[in-house]
Amino acid sequence: MTNLSLVTTFFLIGLPHPPSLDTILFGIFLVIYVLTVLGNLLILLVIRVDFHLHTPMYYFLINLSFIDMWFSTVTVPKMLMTLASPEGRAISFHSCVAQLYFFHFLGSTECFLYTVMSYDRYLAISYPLRYTTMMSGRTCALLATGTWISGSLHSAAQTTLTFRLPYCGPNQIQHYFCDAPPILKLACADTSAIEMVIFVNIGVVASSCFFLIVLSYVSIVCSILRIRTSEGRHRAFQTCASHCIVVICFFVPCVFIYLRPGSRDAVDGVVAVFYTVLTPLLNPAVYTLRNKEVKKALLKLKDKVVVLQNE
Repeated sequence: MTNLSLVTTFFLIGLPHPPSLDTILFGIFLVIYVLTVLGNLLILLVIRVDFHLHTPMYYFLINLSFIDMWFSTVTVPKMLMTLASPEGRAISFHSCVAQLYFFHFLGSTECFLYTVMSYDRYLAISYPLRYTTMMSGRTCALLATGTWISGSLHSAAQTTLTFRLPYCGPNQIQHYFCDAPPILKLACADTSAIEMVIFVNIGVVASSCFFLIVLSYVSIVCSILRIRTSEGRHRAFQTCASHCIVVICFFVPCVFIYLRPGSRDAVDGVVAVFYTVLTPLLNPAVYTLRNKEVKKALLKLKDKVVVLQNE
């Protein structure tokens, strides 16, 4: 990566809000972050200890929980620092590069993973008898590895394109974390070509993933309608509903921020909260409260803990 920059430190402006709300917002986001980490850790633990959950669906859910835990960690602690004190707004150039890389790495990996999870649901509902053969342990590992590698390559392209430009003047980022659109506004060079490349890059990834997810669910709905029993149809719809909820909450804000003409810093910052803060919290809530198998596993884990305490 060519670094022609004179700027050594950026300053994050943070979320647009009155200073009097600093303490309240700090408390709210701290609670959300703690619940996000604990919720996703709980899912990892439950799936790990309950062999009934050692299936392809929960294998991918483990990956999703791991991503969400770190996706939130990339942005929220720094946001809390900006709310805690003015000194917390400073971020070094190299830390900004790292934050941008890991943000897009985890975010794009999650995007690819949602696509794989929709394909998994399609096979489970459309080909129930051949499902275990088609989604073998090796296939699951290859699909999961592919999402991580694809996310890494996509993020490397985003980060390289963003920071190959010179940054020699303004250093105030109109956001609460380092992201490409607000950073490019500070570059001391023409950014139109790189902005277009980044737009196309994100657009191709997001639109391709979303198209494949929609295609999978159209096929799933067709398969569900062919199920003869109402109980079977209800179970199939319930299995897919959780995934649909988190996909919508993830993709809609991303499309709004990255794939619309023009940009409003204040609006982008607020909308970004949905997929950087709320979606990682929503995933464990949706997949536990709406999932009977996970709830049963949680009760078993609770009983084991009680037995150990009584011994």
